[in-house]
Amino acid sequence: MSTTTATTAAPTSALGAARTTATATRVLRQLRHDPRTIALMILVPCVMLFLLRYVFDGSPRTFDSIGASLLGIFPLITMFLVTSIATLRERTSGTLERLLSMPLGKGDLIAGYALAFGTIAIIQSALATGLAVWFLGLDVVGSPWLLLLVALLDALLGTALGLFVSAFAASEFQAVQFMPAVIFPQLLLCGLFTPRSNMHPALEAISDVLPMSYAVDGMNQVLKHTDMTATFVRDVLIVAGCALLVLCLGAATLKRRTA
Repeated sequence: MSTTTATTAAPTSALGAARTTATATRVLRQLRHDPRTIALMILVPCVMLFLLRYVFDGSPRTFDSIGASLLGIFPLITMFLVTSIATLRERTSGTLERLLSMPLGKGDLIAGYALAFGTIAIIQSALATGLAVWFLGLDVVGSPWLLLLVALLDALLGTALGLFVSAFAASEFQAVQFMPAVIFPQLLLCGLFTPRSNMHPALEAISDVLPMSYAVDGMNQVLKHTDMTATFVRDVLIVAGCALLVLCLGAATLKRRTA
């Protein structure tokens, strides 16, 4: 009896590809039986872009100026909501606690969830980018593939943020309440509504440390420049680095027991 307890209380800490892949496969199998969640993740950004295009039907230039930015923001918001709620549901149901009692490290678990939702994010970003550029006529000077890269990184950032905040929520309602605290300030300060240089210096300084600011900057670089610029590379690296950092924080704050 004591041997069994000692074995289950000491899960493996090293990150393993097999354990991560097994976790991702399990999550994807569960998502396959939840078509509404899949539709929310994949179709909602496309629907929002479609509506946005025809809201500005009489002013195509307005859609061109903000469409690229929102192409990155919509997937980020969607993935944040779905990931935080789905992960919290597994924690409150006791699934995470049972998994962590096995030889499965926190890093394996977080990486597995990131891989599963990241797979959905690839599909989501590809559909949204294709719709915006080739169907809705978004005028992009640079390569649409660079646009897709930023959209994908934004979706992965939303996934990472969702995994992170789910550790601090006790219910699905609380998970949704994190959105005004985590997403809305970034949305207001990212430069979508006004250039960040026009903001109050204190707000501009805050925007300089928010990842969504660099996501919008990266989209604007593709919108205005034919070639990949140094600023674009900086923006992409910052967004990717923030996603990786938040995933590491999510693994560090993951609780082994459900309160």
